[in-house]
Amino acid sequence: MTRFRKEVAFREVPGGIAVPAEDFSLPATLQCGQCFRWKQCEDGTWQGAAMGKRLTLREENGEIVFSAGKEEFLEVWVPYFDLELDYGKIRRSLARKHPVLREACRYAPGIRILRQDPWEALCSFIISQNNNIPRIQGIISRLCELYGGENGGNTAFPPPEWLAELSVEDLAPLRSGFRAKYLLSAARLTVSGEVDLTAAAKLPVDEAREMLRKIYGVGDKVADCVLLYGLHRLEAFPMDVWMKRTMAELLPGVSPEDLGSFAGIAQQYLFHYSRNHPELFRAEGA
Repeated sequence: MTRFRKEVAFREVPGGIAVPAEDFSLPATLQCGQCFRWKQCEDGTWQGAAMGKRLTLREENGEIVFSAGKEEFLEVWVPYFDLELDYGKIRRSLARKHPVLREACRYAPGIRILRQDPWEALCSFIISQNNNIPRIQGIISRLCELYGGENGGNTAFPPPEWLAELSVEDLAPLRSGFRAKYLLSAARLTVSGEVDLTAAAKLPVDEAREMLRKIYGVGDKVADCVLLYGLHRLEAFPMDVWMKRTMAELLPGVSPEDLGSFAGIAQQYLFHYSRNHPELFRAEGA
């Protein structure tokens, strides 16, 4: 992993910090389904909240501009956007593993895996089950507005200690349906220590997955999303119906384990590429 690290190039500009847009696409990163608290505004900027902070982002003249001071940028946004990882080098490494993966890397080079708060990621992917992005965003927004405290309106995400004291009836205003009991299970098991997200970040990935599966309503797919997007376990490879089809038809005989320690990044490239190229697949019933 060390050989894929790099120094972050940035410069201070009026109103914030600018970084090169190379290997970094705002829409590809923020609209690929890994996060749900960012939106693009009519003026083309992106606004969102993470780690208890609000941020506005814009792309101009080949740079991404952060509306943050230097200290906040280095402490919060460099790790959050994984800016110290050399995605260009990783992409070149993955491209050598399979011709389809090479094409996928070329198609969506600007996707980055965010380092999200593990607890927020856990709740977000519980909410995401059998759901669409606008509804997921609405539920999460209401959750933060109702129980996120006074830290800048809905900037703060409610901690497990707060949710653990609530009931399914308390969560009715979220309009989260059956997912409410899953959220309460996650909160209570986290507070009790039976699910330890800090420990899960260091456990062998199979053991970490099994720990997360103790939560009512959490299966392998949600667990792997939490591992990848919340705990930055880049070897995790979430498999939904679409990805199972992608692997079976476009990379037959290839397993996630064959893709190595950056399998999760490969998954994002493959998912984005395959969803936008339906012509690659056999017609249903053919």
